Amino acid sequence: PGPPSPRAAGAAAGSAGALSPPAAASKWVRLNVGGTYFVSTRQTLCREPKSFLCRLCCQDGPELGSDKDETGAYLIDRDPTYFGPILNYLRHGKLIINKELAEEGVLEEAEFYNIASLVRLVKERIRDNENRTSQGPVKHVYRVLQCQEEELTQMVSTMSDGWKFEQLISIGSSYNYGNEDQAEFLCVVSRELNNSTNGIVKEPSEKAKV
Repeated sequence: PGPPSPRAAGAAAGSAGALSPPAAASKWVRLNVGGTYFVSTRQTLCREPKSFLCRLCCQDGPELGSDKDETGAYLIDRDPTYFGPILNYLRHGKLIINKELAEEGVLEEAEFYNIASLVRLVKERIRDNENRTSQGPVKHVYRVLQCQEEELTQMVSTMSDGWKFEQLISIGSSYNYGNEDQAEFLCVVSRELNNSTNGIVKEPSEKAKV
């Protein structure tokens, strides 16, 4: 038999194309998320097999209600601001959230897109932040040391570990030795309460402490 006619060959090619679209046409996916366009590969979007985005790429049909706009992009009625961290997580597996974004917002989107591993990761980060917040600010204990002017330098230089100088207050000349007035000072020092042992803060060893 002779070669097929051009018309028959064209019909066969058209049939094959309908079943297996060219790789270049199927590799990239265009998404319209809340009016903002995102472009990614099917491989990235299908990183989580049970996710909404994977089903959108693999099960494009009326059961998902996956409408497309005039450019052929899938329409998704979600906040585009929070879609960036979702897409980047699927790309490289790391959770990166800009400072202006709330972690709760990323969690909401991760749950909507049904990305289970990301949901767990965001919940862990939120829990860690809550634990740090519940501990509150670092507490300090303060001491007031009274000394004369000639003792001030030595007292500060020999201060016990953990104690920090906070304030120096002059209280005038309360004592007179011979013909010279000795200026008196109150020196305020502090240390973190967490540095204490068993909740007991050791007193400074300076002789002039009050």
